[in-house]
Amino acid sequence: MDDGNPFDVFSKQCPSRGTLEHVTGRWGSLTVGALYEGTLRFNELRRRVDGVSEKMLSQTLHALERDGLVHRDAQPTNPPRVDYELTPLGRAVAERLLGLIHLVEGRMPEVLAARERYDSVLVGRGGR
Repeated sequence: MDDGNPFDVFSKQCPSRGTLEHVTGRWGSLTVGALYEGTLRFNELRRRVDGVSEKMLSQTLHALERDGLVHRDAQPTNPPRVDYELTPLGRAVAERLLGLIHLVEGRMPEVLAARERYDSVLVGRGGR
């Protein structure tokens, strides 16, 4: 279907694919979701996104900033203060992403039941 959009995420050459990976990867989605709650400093964000290493959070923030989803505000204080917040584009992406996150969270009883059924069948077939 041609809607006049020159970008096609299904094409390996499309630059939108990289942005989609930044937003939907484990740390990208959690970082965007956390920043939707408001402006955070690096260590606040690291605590909120439980389990992310300093290196991965830094790489994630750089990628999201490069894509125009996150704004980094470095203030010339001693010690330096750096705040991160979503841009208007980042907020629009986060709203849609949070819809998916809330859907998954709300349907976890079904997911857990499906996993249990799958695992019991797998064990019955001699798997695992």
